[in-house]
Amino acid sequence: MPQIPSIYEIHDDRFRHLIVGSAALEELYSDCRWAEGPVWFADLNCLIWSDIPNQRMLRWAPDGGVSIFRSPSNFVNGNTRDRQGRLVSCEHGGRRVIRTEIDGSITVLADRYQGKRLNSPNDVVVRSDGSVWFTDPTYGIKSDYEGYRAEPEQDTRNVYRLDPVSGDLEAVVIDFGQPNGLAFSPDETKLYVADSASSHDVNAPRHIRVFDVVHGKRLANGKIFCSLDNGLPDGFRVDIQGNVWTSAGDGVHCFSPKGELLGKILVPQTVANVTFGGPRKNRLFITATKSLYSVFLATNGSALG
Repeated sequence: MPQIPSIYEIHDDRFRHLIVGSAALEELYSDCRWAEGPVWFADLNCLIWSDIPNQRMLRWAPDGGVSIFRSPSNFVNGNTRDRQGRLVSCEHGGRRVIRTEIDGSITVLADRYQGKRLNSPNDVVVRSDGSVWFTDPTYGIKSDYEGYRAEPEQDTRNVYRLDPVSGDLEAVVIDFGQPNGLAFSPDETKLYVADSASSHDVNAPRHIRVFDVVHGKRLANGKIFCSLDNGLPDGFRVDIQGNVWTSAGDGVHCFSPKGELLGKILVPQTVANVTFGGPRKNRLFITATKSLYSVFLATNGSALG
């Protein structure tokens, strides 16, 4: 019988302990224009993700297939859940971060900084203290494809922290080309942030930076964590061992907590984002160009990552 090509590329033997060699890459849906922002709802046993150019959010359930979660979505990109289980999303169209309440109503968490409109919030995470951290590149205002063309009002493209008590918005990093995906380490002492500026400038960064989180409010000691050898980093997540699983041009790249490339999951389309899900958080869901994929792993997603 012909040998089935492996979906894995091993760069370090440690990667063999993180994957299930017999697990297949499953295509769960294939009718998106640009799939992004996957978030798992364990209590509802479903995944929600964004199809940005099509102005919709989709829902996948193991026993129910795919359905529309929200349309029009106002060009929602990144999604996460807060500690109360509410959906927190980044809107390109509204240039804001919103929260979907339990009753379905929408609360605007942030849309301006120092009196000026945000660029186009891209990806978001919520820390265990309830603070909301998000990135604000200009992708959603560059054209009318993933938002509405506009001139940026902010002088820089920042990473922000929204205080859960006061509601104050603070720019915690202001020197990114295009800040994109972000995730905390399992113990929340570090924050990883992607810079995907090479999407429009081949000489710009295509790396992930890592920062120390100081007292849960500030970032310090920023440095390059890893650089990609194919494509650029967009969205990513962290497993319980602190390994970083990031989107890339040829699939999903896995880096050790020290920034060493351990291996790759090869995907036939450019990957935009990933998240861990399933009852044991050992299923990696992958949004890649027009499709939603998944693959079972031998590791589990970080509860805080």
